Amino acid sequence: MPEDREKRISPRYRAVCRAHIDSAPKFDAVLKNLSITGCCLECNLNSDKLNPSNVYKIGIEPEKSAHISEFELEVECRWIRKKNETCEVGFHILDFPKGKSFQSYVDYLAYYSTLA
Repeated sequence: MPEDREKRISPRYRAVCRAHIDSAPKFDAVLKNLSITGCCLECNLNSDKLNPSNVYKIGIEPEKSAHISEFELEVECRWIRKKNETCEVGFHILDFPKGKSFQSYVDYLAYYSTLA
């Protein structure tokens, strides 16, 4: 990852868990990283189904070992990067879920990033 992307106000933590984007049609993706301000998903769907500046809801399903319930984020698509048969999509988080699942998952990822 380029050095300038690492200089963030809120660090992004690497993640690999299931996610789904509620759009037309709804599709599955993999959460690549997460912070309190944004996230990045990788999906194999044609990126033409998503549009920068549009608002979406993302369902995040943390890995079972995290013991954290699924949660939903309201996000704005900021960028789309095509990579061969997949695409990466960057989102800014607009609305945090109620409850502690989201913050607990960010804390879980932060803790495990110190072990690597």
